[in-house]
Amino acid sequence: MKKLVSLLFHRVVLVAFFLLIQVAVLVVMLLRFNNYFLPFYGVCVAISLFAVFWIVGRQSDPAYKIAWIIPILVFPIFGGLFYLLFGGNRLSSRTRRKMEGTDRKMEEVLRPDYKADELSSLGEDAVHQARYLEHIAHCPVYGNTETEYYPLGELCFTRMVEELKRAERYIFVEYFIIEEGKMWDTILDILKDKAQEGVDVRVMYDDIGSMFTLPRDYARELEARTGIKCCVFNPFVPILSLRLNNRDHRKIMVIDGKVAFTGGINLADEYINEKVKYGHWKDSAIQVRGEAAWSMTVMFLTLWDYVREKATEDYDAFRPPELPEIQAPGFVQPYTDNPLDCEAVGQAVYLNLINKARRYVYITTPYLIVDDSTNTALCIAAKSGVDVRIMTPHIPDKRVVFELTRSHYQPLLEAGVKIYEYTPGFVHAKNFAVDDRYGTVGSINLDYRSLFLHFENGVWLCNDPSIRDIRADFLSTLEQCQSVTLAQCRALPWWRKAVRAVLRVFAPLM
Repeated sequence: MKKLVSLLFHRVVLVAFFLLIQVAVLVVMLLRFNNYFLPFYGVCVAISLFAVFWIVGRQSDPAYKIAWIIPILVFPIFGGLFYLLFGGNRLSSRTRRKMEGTDRKMEEVLRPDYKADELSSLGEDAVHQARYLEHIAHCPVYGNTETEYYPLGELCFTRMVEELKRAERYIFVEYFIIEEGKMWDTILDILKDKAQEGVDVRVMYDDIGSMFTLPRDYARELEARTGIKCCVFNPFVPILSLRLNNRDHRKIMVIDGKVAFTGGINLADEYINEKVKYGHWKDSAIQVRGEAAWSMTVMFLTLWDYVREKATEDYDAFRPPELPEIQAPGFVQPYTDNPLDCEAVGQAVYLNLINKARRYVYITTPYLIVDDSTNTALCIAAKSGVDVRIMTPHIPDKRVVFELTRSHYQPLLEAGVKIYEYTPGFVHAKNFAVDDRYGTVGSINLDYRSLFLHFENGVWLCNDPSIRDIRADFLSTLEQCQSVTLAQCRALPWWRKAVRAVLRVFAPLM
């Protein structure tokens, strides 16, 4: 009986129930007012036409426009209304002011220290990329920073535990998914102990990401029981709303402003292969130690203030004391991407890496759902003689998305791009390695949601030793992959090709 009651009042069941009520109300309204169908239909068509003209005039990806225009014209009664609810990133004036305040705070606290000019010895390409991230994302580039790359989540987890135990002033944790189990329980025990010692411990997670893994009142109960400050990003309300689109997909852990972690892993057992869901889980992460960890501290604090609607009094109080000199040969630039502005920073970083490649580009991604600009950049690079290789999963976590990923293979293969699928399981790493000179590790998938709708973050590397580690990891993992051939793509039955063609049209909505 208790299990039945628990199931009935589970937040997912309640959300589905309230959404069904809203749909039922709409249906009842249509049936009761069928005498006014023609005027109602005319109004809906007018709204749909307005939506189409609005979409055409917007500054957005052409594929995204097409993906909305087709269903609006096919289903004119609800197409326009559906777009008004879920399409685009329209902001209320209040939300816009809050986000502008966040941007101003980032710009104010993270003032460039002109390290970008020091990159000139490594070439103009490096300078241009660093200046772009400084000017647009307000994220400076740093020397005096060392990194450590982890080719598996369990290796990063071990180092996380070691660093968390050393915390003296504060610990900031921000993840898309947190799930109770060995990984989170181990970390939580340390966080509780540190909170009791007087360390400022803060945890932030995404509500949709953790909807199936944490109880509804987890944040409130955690604060009440442990003294750990906890908040939920964009709490899900079962009302048809545009706010569902924008999720906090970032992965950030900061200890005392001296050490920070990011990458593909969330705080759940499948990411460290303690729980098997889709075969072996191949992920990655990176540790940043030194001056660059300050940027990730500020990234956390600004979004924390945005969610809590209460400004942190003095960010400088969190600034670490003078750090020891680190003899690092390269430069490190943590960056963040905010979907509520008009700048797709993550996509710009990826495109720049592809376009500047001279010898090779090695990409690891769980999803390969690319827009025309990224597809064109990859094809041109391969046709120009650059060794372009992409690694994706062989065992999918989402069947439809997997078909969509595979639908992009053929044109890339025809251009000379090499594609490999990781046969032991699921690849969740998001890595680029270019020419042993540039690279990035972070939370950003090669799909529309990550590039245009989610809050994301990453670390851009220039002449850093971790770039060679990323390359070595990629090449060693190829031994466990199967190569995808053009003949395989061409041999597919016609109906499967048709399904994939339809999926590609609606890729921006998935």
